[in-house]
Amino acid sequence: MLVINDQISLQDWEMTEHFMRASGPGGQNVNKVSSAVELRFEAERSPSLEGSVKTRLRRLAGRRWTKDGALVIQCDETRSQSRNRDIARDRLADLIRKALVAPKRRIKTKPTYGSQQRRIKAKKVRGEVKALRGRIGRDE
Repeated sequence: MLVINDQISLQDWEMTEHFMRASGPGGQNVNKVSSAVELRFEAERSPSLEGSVKTRLRRLAGRRWTKDGALVIQCDETRSQSRNRDIARDRLADLIRKALVAPKRRIKTKPTYGSQQRRIKAKKVRGEVKALRGRIGRDE
């Protein structure tokens, strides 16, 4: 069981872990030991998360979200299988915590009268500068 916060905890059946050989440096250890972990969280079927949280989680996950509604997190940072497993679980918990925070609604505001006047004045000054850039005629 993975505890996200006081109200939410993920059950073991919602997550599956698959261990594989890691890539990169590490000598013979890389060739022998399956230390990399792929954590798959069935987010779409999870009863622990609300619909709005699932949609925010899908947006945050990006390419890690599969077509069948699962979130896949891979970790092969360390040589230890258990450490990689802990890192992957921490990343999943952090991602869900970010998805739990609802974005603040934007409050529409109007620009102040003074700022509108300053903008128009700056545009007129700029237009006058550009108007003076024309060709000089023969009579001038």
